[in-house]
Amino acid sequence: MTISGTESRLDGLALTYLPEDLGTASDFVSEWEGVDCTQRVWETEVEPGKWRVDLQVQVMRAPRLKDAQALKDFLVEYHERGDDWAPSAFGDDGFASEREIARLIEPGLAVEVRDPFERKGFDAVKAVAEGIRYPE
Repeated sequence: MTISGTESRLDGLALTYLPEDLGTASDFVSEWEGVDCTQRVWETEVEPGKWRVDLQVQVMRAPRLKDAQALKDFLVEYHERGDDWAPSAFGDDGFASEREIARLIEPGLAVEVRDPFERKGFDAVKAVAEGIRYPE
């Protein structure tokens, strides 16, 4: 769904595109190793009492996130990834793997979009990631 009129915002950034049929949204704020994280998670009840994450969008703020390599280094630690994690380039400012895209908005400010259970697909992750920006 393209959001018009009242666009969705997360930690000061506009989410200008969200896919159809997202479940209930919940926001979380945390700090990890000096990085402030604001995350929105959409979940759908797939059977009584059993929920699945549809999509996650996370905004990360910290001076240490100065470039795409620093962002990648942080996410390797944060998600406890092994040395074999080798995402591909995503534009000049980010990278992608099969279920996520992370990119630097500017030094010190980054976003990550994840579809951990492959409920929306990579094309939706890409559209959401490309549509995150400062509000107009």
